[in-house]
Amino acid sequence: MSNRILVTGGAGFLGSHLCEYLLAEGNEVICLDNFGSGHRDNMAQFADHPSFTISDRNVRIPGSLPSVDQIYHLASRASPADFTDFPVNIALANTQGTRRLLDHARACDARMVFASTSEVYGDPKVHPQPETYTGNVNIRGIRGCYDESKRFGETLTVAYKRKYNIDARTIRIFNTYGPRMRPNDGRVVPTFVTQALQGDDLTIYGDGEQTRSFCYVDDLVEGLTSLMRINDPEHYVYNIGNENERTIKELAHEVLDLTKTNSNISYEPLPQDDPSQRRPDITRAKTELDWEPKVPLRDGLKQTISYFESVV
Repeated sequence: MSNRILVTGGAGFLGSHLCEYLLAEGNEVICLDNFGSGHRDNMAQFADHPSFTISDRNVRIPGSLPSVDQIYHLASRASPADFTDFPVNIALANTQGTRRLLDHARACDARMVFASTSEVYGDPKVHPQPETYTGNVNIRGIRGCYDESKRFGETLTVAYKRKYNIDARTIRIFNTYGPRMRPNDGRVVPTFVTQALQGDDLTIYGDGEQTRSFCYVDDLVEGLTSLMRINDPEHYVYNIGNENERTIKELAHEVLDLTKTNSNISYEPLPQDDPSQRRPDITRAKTELDWEPKVPLRDGLKQTISYFESVV
């Protein structure tokens, strides 16, 4: 059965892949985006689809929203490069914007998925991170505008569910990569790939022994939609990410090998509050959503590099 679906942040990296997937399933999709970090080029392949509509709007600004069956709330800048320049916009998109969408979900009896983040775990003292872990976040640090606003966004979804019994679920997204990321995004995969393709040295912050778990965007979209599809989930928050933990230094060498560049590696001081370890416990997703990632890192990097070769 097709649905009428609102995707906020639908012109962004992840949102555009989600819109494309939902259209291919036969749904009507309404993308709401103010194009702060999203881009119309991300939607070029499906912008003329008869079941696709674009609304150039900021999720924080009051105004009427279309009646829908489902809502995916992805509207927020997520790049570390934006945490310094757009802290207020980020904080309000995840709090004020989330409240608006929860009110709208209540008004039209829509099911909603709130896109939270592994950043709610901060620099974790528990490894890997299960959904029950409450995190170690510096609320006054540079990353706090994103980390803490996502945490409060989660709090709002729980409060609305308890008070109004709306069907709101939360996905905690771990490091995701793939085509349509911005070259200047500030996250490690696009940074390394861009540097390698331009012949620049790859910049590692710290000693490179800090770890991340990289999930290809197609797998992430499958996780998002799996959470939306399930009726009466046992839990209402799920980690979605890859368990295959890699050091940043290992990732750098993988990119160097795949791009066949003459670049080397340079080292810079570690930024404030940069997590030392990041790997999800995805037991809930495996057992309750029947989901786990399938794309190996090397295969996903090949697809990502191919995309960046056309835009860098």
